[in-house]
Amino acid sequence: MTPEPSRELVRLRLEVRGMVQGIGFRPAVWQLAHAHGLAGFVGNHSEGAVMEVEGPSHKVAAFRASFDAQPPPLARVDAIVAISLPPRGDREFCIVASTVKEQASTPISPDLGTCEACLREMGDPANRRFGYPFTNCTQCGPRFTITEDIPYDRPRTTMRHFTMCAACSAEYHDPSDRRFHAQPNACWDCGPNVWLAVTGRSLMEPPRGREALQAARRTLNEGGILAVKGIGGFHLACDATNADAVERLRQRKGRAEKPFAVMVAGVEVALQFAHASDAEQALLACRERPIVLLRKRLNASLPLAPQVAPESPHWGVMLAYSPLHHLLLDGNGDDPCVFVMTSGNWSEEPIARDNEEALDRLSPLADAFLLHDRGIHVVADDSVVRMVEGRELPLRRSRGYAPLPVRLPRVSASVLAVGGELKSTFCITKTDYAYLSQHIGDVGNLETQHAFERALGHFLSLFRAEPQVVVRDLHPGYLSSAWAKRYAASRGLPSLGVQHHHAHVAALLAEHGLNDDEPFLGVAFDGTGYGEDGAIWGGEFLRVHQGSVSRVAHLRYSPLPGGDASIRHPWRCAVAHLREAGVSPREIEVLLPGHDDELPVVLRQLERNLNCIPSSSMGRLFDAVAAVLGLRHTVTFEAQAAMQLEALCEGLPFTDPYPFCLCHSMPDAEVACPQTFDPAPLWLELIRDLRAGIHRALIAARFHSTVAAMVLQLCEVQRVQNQVCRVGLTGGVFQNVRLLEESIALLQSAGFSVHHHQLVPPNDGGIALGQAWLALRQLQQ
Repeated sequence: MTPEPSRELVRLRLEVRGMVQGIGFRPAVWQLAHAHGLAGFVGNHSEGAVMEVEGPSHKVAAFRASFDAQPPPLARVDAIVAISLPPRGDREFCIVASTVKEQASTPISPDLGTCEACLREMGDPANRRFGYPFTNCTQCGPRFTITEDIPYDRPRTTMRHFTMCAACSAEYHDPSDRRFHAQPNACWDCGPNVWLAVTGRSLMEPPRGREALQAARRTLNEGGILAVKGIGGFHLACDATNADAVERLRQRKGRAEKPFAVMVAGVEVALQFAHASDAEQALLACRERPIVLLRKRLNASLPLAPQVAPESPHWGVMLAYSPLHHLLLDGNGDDPCVFVMTSGNWSEEPIARDNEEALDRLSPLADAFLLHDRGIHVVADDSVVRMVEGRELPLRRSRGYAPLPVRLPRVSASVLAVGGELKSTFCITKTDYAYLSQHIGDVGNLETQHAFERALGHFLSLFRAEPQVVVRDLHPGYLSSAWAKRYAASRGLPSLGVQHHHAHVAALLAEHGLNDDEPFLGVAFDGTGYGEDGAIWGGEFLRVHQGSVSRVAHLRYSPLPGGDASIRHPWRCAVAHLREAGVSPREIEVLLPGHDDELPVVLRQLERNLNCIPSSSMGRLFDAVAAVLGLRHTVTFEAQAAMQLEALCEGLPFTDPYPFCLCHSMPDAEVACPQTFDPAPLWLELIRDLRAGIHRALIAARFHSTVAAMVLQLCEVQRVQNQVCRVGLTGGVFQNVRLLEESIALLQSAGFSVHHHQLVPPNDGGIALGQAWLALRQLQQ
């Protein structure tokens, strides 16, 4: 006979840490408590959420089991503290007002793509939100970009300026409604509205609401350029099938060749011009709605203008993620729309955030402006990802992902890490969280520095952080490093310099939650990083063990004639590499035609070592090979030559490597020197292939296989010498999916445990996390 459940009344308090605000957590807990017949309350506070449930002990136990097994769908629960309390005699379960603790903080939800339920309402003529461009609920809509402070409640967001009408208020207070406590809740009667402004024209009655959306669609369909205020800032949009419109946008924006992203309404539209695996389709449609790099489809049924992504085998594709986007894309009946959606700025400047700023800065770029009056508190550019072996490889981490933190292994001091110069982000640590900021951009100009400072001020306030240490890159010329020194000095804080590639490797350790109690070998390949010896590093093998980082191997130094000029003109890198390999000046002239006047100057510069910076950069080696293969002698954006080299051999099988040379340290040397990878034999064999008429694509494939084989061989040497079995692949060069996949395959087949980036970018967008991790490691020691 089954014993009767205990009728003893108990009360249980659960304090929940993690991402539990802005994702429908309180309504979900309310519904679960009612399902179990319990009394008590749930509420937000500055450290997360708290609930107390009271009732018969078996019902409280069942509630706890249900919550643990299936927490609210969008929640990320990191920790729960359970406390037994004496019963209070509550008779109902309710949502209580949020409480604020002075120094407490909690993760904030990123912005979420529009859910299917809201889309159905927007498309239903009988629904009061038919065609409403700011429809949202607890499962979708703006979050981080409208949040001014925590706890996450409407009065602490930019929606505080809009008072809910009676119908919206009834939804907000109805526990059975999916808008129960949806903070940005609004409709046509009480919420934000949209209107159209035409450049150079002052309209007495600018079209608003549905008329504004219709006028905006006409602008795009007629080949115009439209500035669109979105969730995290402005986009510049045009018809991606209209070559003249795309070219006009390129000319106005000053963006010669760098690919544009496009936006479509659904996956089925993307498949008309791009290939997408099941995993890529799922990534397109996920709530984060990133830009996903997809292979171009030949003979596409919906051809895009080639100017959208010239000389690239990929389209950058994202699905509409706000109601406003959906409504713009839904205006051509059965004809699918594809719009270029690129950041609303001049090249190298921050994205425009508010209406006045956009009208002032973007008027020379746009023919019309689709504006609205919901404030954007935080600028967040679109995130960009690729797929590698069925997993995400983030290239830019911003909207949809920031400010989700990376968990640290223990509660630690608070540090501020300011990252590097390109693809700038910063990182703030608080308790056991590392908060990596949204993508800010290249901080080489005053406007972006101001955007950096504004974003940092928001993070420090939002997460109640008071840094004890400020961390920077070692590069003496970085504006971010100079800023960090000034900031630290103004507050009497210590400033710590961290080597660039050390930070790359540490970021990988941090995101995977790995420790360095056992040796870890980081392979850090990128274009530029200031080395501890004053050279430019970028082809590094770094052993991390018990808080110490040692350089055990690297690509052999090759001079960069003219410094940064070699980055903009990869043929200069090629001249230096070929000369180092013993290739004659006459042969160099044949391999790199078109530089009759400059080549003798560069050769004399190398001979006399004038303004020639030694570099171990793997990125520059890729550039040099691309130049010798005739792909690109001059670049207009970062990594352009290397991207074309990867594209050239896309789809070809892995192949036998070219020969290369590993130069070992002298075994009797008092101080062990790093091993070096000498590419001279590679160059000589590559030139023979060119002379023999071997197709450039096959040469490019063989070069990639050579770099992967070199990675394996150096890792095997370190396994023997230093007992290294764990390997990490990081740095901007490992955005190259072919190289990454081939390196992983070789290493795993040799028995190594291999780690690569899945949460933060391998490029400089992730190094702030690594800087913070290393600073905390030093503080612990």
